[in-house]
Amino acid sequence: MLSFLWSLLFFILALGVLVAVHEWGHFFVARRCGVKVLRFSIGFGKPLWRKVDKTGTEFVIAAIPLGGYVKMLDERVEPVRDEDLPKAFNQKSVGRRIAIVAAGPVVNFIFAVFALMCMYLIGVDTVKPVIGEVPAQSIAAQAGLKSGMQIEEVGGRETLDWEAVNLELVSHIGQDSLSMRVSDSGQATTRVTLDIRQWQFDPDKESALVSLGVIPFRPEATTELAFVAEDSPAAQGGLQPGDKILRLDGTPVQNWEQIVDFISARPDQRFTLAVERDGSLRDIEVQAGSREVNDAVQGYLGIVPTAEPWPESYRITRQYGPVGALIEGADKTWRLMVLSVEMIGKLISGDVSVKNLSGPISIAQGAGVSAGYGLVYFLSFLALISVNLGIINLLPLPVLDGGHLLYYFIELLTGRPVPEGVQEIGFRIGGALLLLLMTVAIFNDIARL
Repeated sequence: MLSFLWSLLFFILALGVLVAVHEWGHFFVARRCGVKVLRFSIGFGKPLWRKVDKTGTEFVIAAIPLGGYVKMLDERVEPVRDEDLPKAFNQKSVGRRIAIVAAGPVVNFIFAVFALMCMYLIGVDTVKPVIGEVPAQSIAAQAGLKSGMQIEEVGGRETLDWEAVNLELVSHIGQDSLSMRVSDSGQATTRVTLDIRQWQFDPDKESALVSLGVIPFRPEATTELAFVAEDSPAAQGGLQPGDKILRLDGTPVQNWEQIVDFISARPDQRFTLAVERDGSLRDIEVQAGSREVNDAVQGYLGIVPTAEPWPESYRITRQYGPVGALIEGADKTWRLMVLSVEMIGKLISGDVSVKNLSGPISIAQGAGVSAGYGLVYFLSFLALISVNLGIINLLPLPVLDGGHLLYYFIELLTGRPVPEGVQEIGFRIGGALLLLLMTVAIFNDIARL
């Protein structure tokens, strides 16, 4: 319950910030273009707070925090007095209307640059992309990748950490090959090419890295517990963070892998753990839960081990001054924009399954998890969602900003507006498509729970 409330809180916070940013873009440019703004609303439904400024614009925070809007003076919506006609949106030149509509997505991109700039000013602690294991016969093994190698470039782009590697891997879905520049422990560099024509990647089951046969290096796990999930079998049995597991049903424990194998083989079974807690020994009886993993039923407790410290040579802090942070933020924002457009293209072509679409539940979970890790991760999450919000709004669906822009560009080229009847049909088709996409995304969210 606490986890749900945490995710809900930061989902509302993230959505509120991003909607405010998007709508502020429309609002700011509309005023600069001489359009009278009647209402600036964050959320829908019953107003919880409102204020009217000296120009007559009503600012509102409403009860349903799932969007927002800027209402402008417009003859197509309601009658306008003759003296106010010059301030009506529909009376402005097509160029100004394009600027007002495009401002929302554009400000989303600017906000992403700002959020990432702040992240890099604060500093991001991360680790170098050093390979831990390469399973035999995997795509990576056939290309010559080996344990201990560091991935320095993917597809010609520098990869300083695993996040950068993952972004570049995903961008190559649907292609025939993937090039990498790697270095070994002696710093000798080499280029390898992975044949990815048979690459099968299901993000619900494994990461892009693991599906290729690249298992990142991680310090050895200890037998001491770092985390016990709320309401898990382990918590119900009385296990606590800091407990060190010494024996499993009387068998001495050598390593964490032994614990995992023991629990996985005993779904819904009871057994006794001998643990050390605060310097004393105690026996704790637990009953494993069960879950399906790769079509097989396995036991689980809901525990996470502590790990040995990362080697200092593997750790890096990406922190820059104002100029460097701005450059890095702009570069990453551009990369996220390109990748988002590529993913839309891959969805249309079938290279990426619609099962990969995510909706509000996944966004809420991402907001909660990123906030739990700290401010820099929450800023990164905000930047990612802001970029996606901007790209989605630019899709040429008539109910979105991109659909309005499509109509205005047609008007710009032909010299006359698209007929109202045609626009109405477009709005209905666009609304149906958007509803379909949202239904699929929410269904995917529920299936992942």
